Amino acid sequence: EHEDTSLLLPALLEGQNYGAAAADGTQCPPVAGSRKNPTKRDCLVVGVLCFGNLINFIDWFIVPGILLDIQKYFGLSDGKTGLLQTVFTLCYMLAAPIFGYLGDRYNRKIILGAGLFFWSGVTLGSSFITESHYTIFVLSRGLVGIGSASYSTIAPTIIADLFEEGRRTTVLSIFYIFIPVGSGCGYMLAAGMAKSTGDWHWAFRVTPCMGGLALLLLILLVPHRIQRKTAAHRALSISGTIQEADEKPDVHRTTKTTWCQDVGSLVKNCSFVCSSLGLTAMAFVTGALGMWMPLFLYRAQVVQGIVPPCLQESSNSLIFGGITIGTGILGIIAGAEAARRLRKRNNKADPLICATSMFVSALCLYIALMVAQTNILSTFIFIAFGELFLSVNWAVVTDILLYVVTPRRQSTAIALQILVSHLLGDAGSPYLIGLISNAIQARNIPSLQWSFWSMQYSFVICAFVGVFGGGFFLLTSFYIEEDRKEAQR
Repeated sequence: EHEDTSLLLPALLEGQNYGAAAADGTQCPPVAGSRKNPTKRDCLVVGVLCFGNLINFIDWFIVPGILLDIQKYFGLSDGKTGLLQTVFTLCYMLAAPIFGYLGDRYNRKIILGAGLFFWSGVTLGSSFITESHYTIFVLSRGLVGIGSASYSTIAPTIIADLFEEGRRTTVLSIFYIFIPVGSGCGYMLAAGMAKSTGDWHWAFRVTPCMGGLALLLLILLVPHRIQRKTAAHRALSISGTIQEADEKPDVHRTTKTTWCQDVGSLVKNCSFVCSSLGLTAMAFVTGALGMWMPLFLYRAQVVQGIVPPCLQESSNSLIFGGITIGTGILGIIAGAEAARRLRKRNNKADPLICATSMFVSALCLYIALMVAQTNILSTFIFIAFGELFLSVNWAVVTDILLYVVTPRRQSTAIALQILVSHLLGDAGSPYLIGLISNAIQARNIPSLQWSFWSMQYSFVICAFVGVFGGGFFLLTSFYIEEDRKEAQR
């Protein structure tokens, strides 16, 4: 049963019709209530989807929250440990475009429910894997990534269809706030369950229960069919700026291009290419931090003599989770507000904000690494500032794409940006950091000191990648005005 939806991966775009749904002009009966005056049921739907998004990112960051326990249980090197998050991200990255295609043509509620049931079931099953079956455990993380992709690509499109421009900005911002909140809760839940039960396996048995509740709420409260917006190409940025394309039928509705032509055009868009490479650097750094930072902090404390090396440590995950939640919320809000205010004075404000925040974040991260062996409190402080400035960019990067790419190519642009940023960013950075750490340890006498130094030296690459990311955003500022004008023609 077909549903008139659109391929909309990160969800800040409005309805563009592609594929079979666009060809036959099929429209679904509208949900009750006006989009200008959202009903109580609309708000309940948003609540259910936000709850699912929370569970999604809790599952994503359960492993980093108990990384030390998992590493000791399976007897893993740093390289093999980093493979866990890499496999998860790769499967997520490759599955996302497939679910976007399915969501564009088939009933989104069914896909959401199936994905939620699948990843919750796999997560529960992974809690019973023994130490002799590490390969199966890795495979289970990949399957969870596939299930998570079904939710991340489809849930935001439902929200986008329920609300008009002004409210949609607010609601989507709330939806995305649950990314850092869920990430931080993943660390805290995993560490808390491992500490309270004495067995890290229990960390994987909480979210399946939450997933069952979310599935029940999805079945009861989310309409089976939701009408797709049919207005001509229109894009709404998270900072509240509405970009409207030329709606003359002679221009956009009769001009059809192939996917290869769209990609060719995007490759020639310097602002899109440079900002995407900047986003890739951001993803690289956040992926490495998310996977390894709690373990790095533990090794720093061991070297300082704060904790014994035999401790099944969990407090760092709790603290790092709290930092992730706080800095994520503040960063997203601050970034959107800074962009809204400064772009009135400078047309290049967006890429300059991104470049500045990347440079400052890289500096803070580097300082945190250098002081980790002598002052753990200063390390936490500089890590917090580094994460805060990284979070500033998420909303602003989305804005840049929306106004430098013509609306009829925005879905393709977003899909490519997601693919590249994950493939070259957080899909490989955890594994790469682990491999470098292994190589350094292999060349030196095994010791607690070198266990710390190997991770410290490996992390330095993240600071340099952050500087390169700032450079790409700086390059974006040289082309952004010309590309913005081109996209508005």
